[in-house]
Amino acid sequence: MSVTDREAARTTEASPRVVEAPRSAGRSAPRALLAVLRPKQWIKNSVIFAALVFSHTLTDVSSLLRSMAAFALFCAISSAVYVLNDIMDLESDRAHPEKSRRPLAAGELPIGVAGALGLALALGGLVLSYQLSPPFAALAAVYLITNLLYSAWLKRVVIVDVMIISSGFVIRAVSGGVVIGVEVSAWLILCTVLLSLFLGFTKRRQELALLEQRAADSRAILKEYSVAFLDQMISIVTAGTVVAYFLYTLAPETRAKLGTPYLPLTIPFVLYGIFRYLYLVHQRRLGENPTGALYTDMPLLINVLLWGLTAVGILYFR
Repeated sequence: MSVTDREAARTTEASPRVVEAPRSAGRSAPRALLAVLRPKQWIKNSVIFAALVFSHTLTDVSSLLRSMAAFALFCAISSAVYVLNDIMDLESDRAHPEKSRRPLAAGELPIGVAGALGLALALGGLVLSYQLSPPFAALAAVYLITNLLYSAWLKRVVIVDVMIISSGFVIRAVSGGVVIGVEVSAWLILCTVLLSLFLGFTKRRQELALLEQRAADSRAILKEYSVAFLDQMISIVTAGTVVAYFLYTLAPETRAKLGTPYLPLTIPFVLYGIFRYLYLVHQRRLGENPTGALYTDMPLLINVLLWGLTAVGILYFR
């Protein structure tokens, strides 16, 4: 190596590393616009249909259509949240091995275009939500505001960050009941809270496991967590989720309200689903993206579908 080469190497080693926006991965503008909306995450909004199914109104055309409209509006509003969050987290996303592939972080989409799209989806979604149902629109507004506060501040508050993510699922579940005019069971809310906390804490755990020393560069709140601490939290909410679902299916008021004693037949699917997910987290090192795990792990996907079909069969074909 020449003297010039050695000097250049020393200069390179001494220079600080600067995270730059990666070059475009080659997606076209329409594909980049679709990707920034994160359509794979829309499956989270299916929680809206829980009230429809468990209130025995799945076969009511009017209720079904209203639930489908609510689902579509939450998809628009949640996508607006994702877009605005990507704008706020642009620099940290560029330091993340996976998030750096997002359209904004990868430089595939202008920030101005993404911002205009996010605002249009948020405002349009709220206006249409009000036309569908003012109480539903109020809940949609709470969801939007809560998530914007999360992106701007609450994601930096330890434990509260995961609880805010959990609240989004609760708002969806309650919205599903409000839009069709039925009361949402306290059991449904409890199970939703515990399951979403389970997914939230496993997500944080896998972010730590994946990024290790670089975790705080991508998400500042991760420096407040440790894998051991998160494993304790996961153990608590796992047990709580299982017990809450068991009690819900076995409760006399549940049998009286649903008109069937056979809902406990769905318990094995819930047990397998939770155990399978823990297997993916601890053995396959998945879990950073819960929806991604659902889409890619066939046993887990089949189990969820079987749970849904069994529940519908028990409720509607008894």
